[in-house]
Amino acid sequence: MKNILITGSGGFIGSHLTEECVKRGFKVRAFLHYNSSSSRGWLEDSVYKNDIEFISGDVRDYDAVSSAIKGCDGVFHLAALVGIPYSYVSPLAYIRTNVEGTYNVLQSSREYNVKNCLVTSTSETYGTAQHVPIDEKHPRNAQSPYAASKVAADQLALSYYRSFDLPVKIVRPFNTFGPRQSARAIIPTAICQMLKGQMELKFGNLSPTRDFTFVKDTVAGMIAIAQCEKLNGEEVNIGMNQEISIGDLIQKIAKLINTSSKIKQDQSRVRPEASEVQRLLCDNTKIFKETNWKPQYTLEKGLTETIDSIAKSLHLYKPELYNV
Repeated sequence: MKNILITGSGGFIGSHLTEECVKRGFKVRAFLHYNSSSSRGWLEDSVYKNDIEFISGDVRDYDAVSSAIKGCDGVFHLAALVGIPYSYVSPLAYIRTNVEGTYNVLQSSREYNVKNCLVTSTSETYGTAQHVPIDEKHPRNAQSPYAASKVAADQLALSYYRSFDLPVKIVRPFNTFGPRQSARAIIPTAICQMLKGQMELKFGNLSPTRDFTFVKDTVAGMIAIAQCEKLNGEEVNIGMNQEISIGDLIQKIAKLINTSSKIKQDQSRVRPEASEVQRLLCDNTKIFKETNWKPQYTLEKGLTETIDSIAKSLHLYKPELYNV
């Protein structure tokens, strides 16, 4: 795998993955969502931008995706709608982007005989843990339209492996965090509210637990999985096998920032009861067994780096516009 396409390359995880692949010597083609300002997202000011081939298009457009994949022997598919709250408002948008977009990647990869196709999933497909830690055999239980669209995309991808022998791998990150993450996510919105001096911090449900992985470790895991031929046709978790409640996480961030702000639950930010995923804890046995992946960041180390990054670009974040 030398010539690769990365969809969603201008986004949070995608931009980190794109830069890491360039650093590792891949010839990278970055597929960006077309926009009138020709913005490259988080890659706009990347030190690696002169080493990246940029292509604008829409993952929902088969012709654009097919053209972008032509000549590549590997694909990392990350392009997706990921905001859970908005999936309640417009489920069809998630079907079109996450399911049809994945179809376009798979069919184009099949057409051009791509040797390695990695599709990015999410731990949300598991829903609230029915057993812990959550391994790849855990039942799928979509509790939001977003999660349902990702379950459908995953199953479609696996069907291409089984039906057409397309070398597909499903990578399933648990909660990834780090620099460049949207303020709609819990960690950036907590950091932003604290750094902006808000004395009353507003959040949704504080009791659910999550398993957080720093973005550089997630990216390293994705590359390790992509390079393991034995994992063709497999689903592989990326996570730390450590859980923390949202409330305890916010307290940890407050301690690192040294703020005495009070935490308040905002009902407008609470998910519908049956839609709330109460517990996620990753079983990472498979990735450790089949690859040489070893996470380099503790939660505290990752949070410190994230706080420092957000502090340098605080003006870009508007957490008051998001419900998490």
